Parts: sequence; C-alpha cells; structure tokens
Amino acid sequence: MSFGVSGAIRWSVEYRRPWKLFTLVLGIALLLAGSVYMPAPDWDVGVSFIMAILTYLSAPWLLHVLWRRQWRLWPLALLAAWFSIDGAYWMYWSLVDPEALIMRSANAYASTFLYLLMGMVWLYPGSLRQLWGETRGAVREALRPGDGKG
Repeated sequence: MSFGVSGAIRWSVEYRRPWKLFTLVLGIALLLAGSVYMPAPDWDVGVSFIMAILTYLSAPWLLHVLWRRQWRLWPLALLAAWFSIDGAYWMYWSLVDPEALIMRSANAYASTFLYLLMGMVWLYPGSLRQLWGETRGAVREALRPGDGKG
C-alpha cells in the first residue's frame, strides 16, 4: 500500500473493513465511558472523538510508512502522527479551555502508546477471517516439531 491514487484506493478499502470500524466504535465507546466515569480536566466527548478518528486514519499509515522505509513520506507521516497525538489535542483545548493544557505532557505519553498500539491493530491489510487464518497458520507452524536439524 502506497500513498498514490492506487494506494489511496487501497487505504479506503482498509478503512471500511467491518472489524476495523467495529474496533474504532468500541474504542470511542470506551473513551466516552472514561470521560464520564473517570473525569479529568482534559478528557471530554469532543476530544475523544477527534483523537480516536485521527488515530484511525493515520496510525496504520504511519506504521506502514515506517515499516516499508518509505523515506520520502516520513516527514508527512510523522507530522500526521504528531497532529493526531498532540496537535489536535492542543488546538482543541486552546479553544475550549486553555487551562486543561496543564495535562498536555501526561496526555502525550498515554496518547502515543494508544496511537502506536491501535496502529498495529489496524495495520493488517485484510479481513478478520484472513487475519484469523494467518494467525492460526503461524501458530501451527511455530508449534510444529522441528526436523531435528541444526
């Protein structure tokens, strides 16, 4: 998957996969529940939606660009990551309640971890059935006794 027209078409297919959309909705639901049941000065409904959607759109692409060593795209991918992790957070709270930005450095650590984790989850280019089949095959191969050589 690249960044050109054919790459954009491929990514649009990946963004519409039901299992990926389900995990996005589940993640947003957890963020919304957290904003209600674990109130923090910088955690509300708006920022939960914004950061989750930006992560969904950019995190798998960032990891793809880094993994494939697409050097020319690194600056754009890193800018997208920064914006998803911190830039949008900063913009949102600058407009809504600038005092909430006192939590910015703590948010950056948690958001970076979640960004990379979800990027790994959503990076797989296939259906849930394909992922399950490949995972089962890899586990079987790993558990198969060796041939006694080496």
